[in-house]
Amino acid sequence: MAIDPATESQDQGKTRPGGRTARVRAAVLRAAGDALAEHGFAHLDLGDIARRAEVGRTTVYRRWGTPTALVADLLLDMAEQSLPRTETGSLLEDLRANARLVQRTLTDPRQGPLFKAVIAAATCDPQTADALHRFYRTRIAEWAPCVTQAIHRGELPEDTDPHEVVRAVSAPLYYRLLASGEPLDPAAADQAAAAAAAAARAGAYGLRKP
Repeated sequence: MAIDPATESQDQGKTRPGGRTARVRAAVLRAAGDALAEHGFAHLDLGDIARRAEVGRTTVYRRWGTPTALVADLLLDMAEQSLPRTETGSLLEDLRANARLVQRTLTDPRQGPLFKAVIAAATCDPQTADALHRFYRTRIAEWAPCVTQAIHRGELPEDTDPHEVVRAVSAPLYYRLLASGEPLDPAAADQAAAAAAAAARAGAYGLRKP
């Protein structure tokens, strides 16, 4: 799940409520995201982040301490700022909206490299992996009610696992981003949504029994 790049870029430079502490956090997290997108996790340096954010090094080191802690906070912020789900009254249209959002994010010049860097870091750093898992749990939980509503409308079997359906939408898109290198375009997003919807209707995502 993801942030709409258009909305995210519009929010650059805006100050959230909360005074100086909130302004500092927003500036540092923007700088961290830029640095991750440009250089990856291995070259993430708190001193460089402080310089980019135009805040004191001591402030950054005191609040976050390590690059890993900073990335964890960045992922928390990204989850909080992600767009809410789309509800159209149609399972396929809801899943298509989800897939298109993921596709736009992963192909965005800033967001795409940022996600690649965080995912790469998560493969070897447990704290980053835990933060990434929390991010996706949050985003999947945001979109799962679309599937629940489809169950209530009779579009899907009653034992359908909403979380599995949402995961099935984005999985092929991440595969294209990270493994196959195949085009990650709106057509791929629509295909992923259609495949997940068809599989769900066929009962492929029934709740697992203990």
